[in-house]
Amino acid sequence: MSWTLLLLVAALALIAVRIYSKLRLARKSRAESWDEQIIGRLRSQGYAPFNDYRVDFFLALPDEAACQGARARLEPEFSVDVKRLQNDPSLGYSLHATKFHGRYDGWAA
Repeated sequence: MSWTLLLLVAALALIAVRIYSKLRLARKSRAESWDEQIIGRLRSQGYAPFNDYRVDFFLALPDEAACQGARARLEPEFSVDVKRLQNDPSLGYSLHATKFHGRYDGWAA
């Protein structure tokens, strides 16, 4: 057997192993949904899905009508307060929403 044929067979085997490993990796990453990835990342950071956590966020809104619309959608579940922004008139208002989120019951649709 010549050395070139032996090198060619070794190179083809190496390429086949590389393709096989990439396909396995792609299949594994496709199998995990976005929710599973987020939960996995939270667990790796020490969060437990059955503990109570506070949900707290801010929205910058242009006018009071937008604030009222957001408040109407958020208030059944969140406590909402709105403040007029003095430093940035282009944004107008800052809406702050807070909720003490209890046990994980699945993602809201």
